[in-house]
Amino acid sequence: MAAEAVGVAVGDLDLGVGIGWRPDIAGFVAGLPGLRFAEVVAESVNAGHPPEGLLALRDRGVTVVPHGVRLSLGGAEPVDPQRVAHLAGCADLLGAPLVSEHVAFVRAGGVEAGHLLPVPRTRAALAALTDNIARTCAELPVPLALEPIAALFDWPDAEYDEADFLTELLERTDAMLLLDVANVYANARNRGEDPLALLDRLPLERIAYVHVAGGAEHEGLYHDTHTDPVPAEVLALVKELYARHRPPGLLLERDGRYPPAGELRDELDALAAASGLPRVT
Repeated sequence: MAAEAVGVAVGDLDLGVGIGWRPDIAGFVAGLPGLRFAEVVAESVNAGHPPEGLLALRDRGVTVVPHGVRLSLGGAEPVDPQRVAHLAGCADLLGAPLVSEHVAFVRAGGVEAGHLLPVPRTRAALAALTDNIARTCAELPVPLALEPIAALFDWPDAEYDEADFLTELLERTDAMLLLDVANVYANARNRGEDPLALLDRLPLERIAYVHVAGGAEHEGLYHDTHTDPVPAEVLALVKELYARHRPPGLLLERDGRYPPAGELRDELDALAAASGLPRVT
């Protein structure tokens, strides 16, 4: 398939530190002199009238990866062909070498949740995920990377733990792994487990690129907010990851309550320092 033909090029990517492109910080992103990597929420892109700032990044050689949030790969229903087509169209528009989506569901019985919901870690859910990923990959012009989400709860009667579920899912599909280090931290902390122990059981060799985001504790649970600074514990986990494996890209997600430009630059510099990747500021 087309995705397989591009797979070697994806393995050869050298993305460095990147940032999620959002309209509110488009000027800041455009002004980063060493930026070679960005990501955009695919559903925010109107293919008929794409944001000029995104096209400008593309045209200056920045790799822009479309990141889907509404395919509902983990739902019992087949993926919506129109949503898959939109993700594929974004990849074509931006000249992206890959796209990404979540190991999650967002709708059931025709009802949209408006939020990424965790998939039950059962054999039936794994089969549904595998089928939807196969349907999706068959219509994409580039490879797909899967992001395990941060969850505040686990469904009962699980037949796998998180690491085994994800490993088997990747073994059954041609997909790669979009590893969110902040999600690893959040899930392990909320279960009372060691984040480093979870990291060490994940198939790091399948990583396409890495997410990092901020969060905060609320009523005893750690929330992956994307509106707070990246905590020191997550930066330490980034350092541990890059001591074990060297993914080609490390991307900062921020989705609101944007700090002053200087603070965003400091966060990007901190990611560079933790990973050993070149600074972009």
